[in-house]
Amino acid sequence: MPQSRLGISEADEPHDTFLENALAKARHASRATGLPALADDSGLSVDALGGAPGVHSAYYAGREGDREERDRRNNGKLLANLSDSRSAHYVCVHVLVKNAKTGIRSSPKVCGTARLHARLAAANGFGYDPLFLVRELGKTAAELDPVHKNRISHRGIALQKLVALLNESRRR
Repeated sequence: MPQSRLGISEADEPHDTFLENALAKARHASRATGLPALADDSGLSVDALGGAPGVHSAYYAGREGDREERDRRNNGKLLANLSDSRSAHYVCVHVLVKNAKTGIRSSPKVCGTARLHARLAAANGFGYDPLFLVRELGKTAAELDPVHKNRISHRGIALQKLVALLNESRRR
């Protein structure tokens, strides 16, 4: 259940790593409810930009406006900052805490290429998806069928890995 339905405010994300931000969010929700909590932090990392936008992906071009406006500005800033080197990957860290002190985490990375131009036909996805080319498929993340995208995305892979870790810990 989303924490907003439980009346829990969003946690601050002041940290420099995806892991620290995900852990802060999970602990915040666990403290507020006394229950286990699952949280993630994710973003786009562009090699030529030293890993930027990274943990600042959602607000790379500022916090003003709604999500759609921020996505447009973020993509514009990314395109303006890209050079010939367009190697990029999505990162997602999931953290499941049993309480505010203990937890299990997964942190996969999905490689791809940040494209120089958004494809106009890209109807699915959000954020940097219209720019993110999945090389093996020759399509941007926004061009993928949502079910397929969720199966191969950084979030989907992170969740699959977390489930595997949970199953492994139960067998011990």
